Amino acid sequence: MSADTWDEIRTAYHVARIGTVSGAAEALGVHHATVIRHVDALEARLGTKLFQRHARGYTPTEAGTDLFTVASATDDQFTQLVSRIRGQGAGVSGELIVTSLPVLSPRVTPVLVEFLDAHPDVRVRFLSDERLFRLEYGEAHLAIRAGSRPDQPDNIVQHFFDMEIALYANQDYVQRHGPLVEGEWDGHRFVNMERESRAPFYRWMKETVPEERIRYRASRDRTVQDAVEAGAGIGFAPVAQAEGNPDLVRMLPPRDGWTVPVWLVTHVDLHRTAKVQTLVSFLKEKARTWAEA
Repeated sequence: MSADTWDEIRTAYHVARIGTVSGAAEALGVHHATVIRHVDALEARLGTKLFQRHARGYTPTEAGTDLFTVASATDDQFTQLVSRIRGQGAGVSGELIVTSLPVLSPRVTPVLVEFLDAHPDVRVRFLSDERLFRLEYGEAHLAIRAGSRPDQPDNIVQHFFDMEIALYANQDYVQRHGPLVEGEWDGHRFVNMERESRAPFYRWMKETVPEERIRYRASRDRTVQDAVEAGAGIGFAPVAQAEGNPDLVRMLPPRDGWTVPVWLVTHVDLHRTAKVQTLVSFLKEKARTWAEA
């Protein structure tokens, strides 16, 4: 795609977004005649009408809507690129994109809010998902990952904290079914992951608890924990979160191998920017207070 074509698409996208030639011209800082020329040239190039013209302005046709959906995504990516480039400056300001697993959200979210309060020029986007966001493509400034040490090239990996895991059930469940004695599974029901997990504590459950005792399955760690809190049965939860919930009772203590390391991962290109360094230092300091507690 030539530069002229992109100029025409970008102009037409602004017309579709704003609805008028004059509004698009003002947003782009060009003369309204330039906007009309770009739209006419793009329609001629594509051989189809992109707009219905009327007294109130321009309304996209079906073909125009399809084109502008793609143009919108491209414009968003360009905006993110500009944000990343600006983020390489010296100030602690602008957008910070942080990703983590959903199960880490209760621990991470309060820290990000505290960081936000301390840095009024920062905007935080916290993307909580099971998938790995690609730092090398600028999808995030910082990834918080759990499990084995990440080994993707060009990433800088630092230890964040160790997440202890234990077996819990809610108070109502314990009143109805009694305490758990290891090896005496009858009369109890357990909550497990829907898919097979590589986590050592879930492997322990698969190898130790009879299959017929697994009465509830969920697709994510966070939804397993939700089921435990709701009384579905006995399941795993992070100790730091569960101990703060008065409705949860520890059924078995953490075992060797049930502790999950959590990592701070940054890409080498953004690692030394002021805002990323400041956030990483803030998180590591917070983790030290957790360890001391």
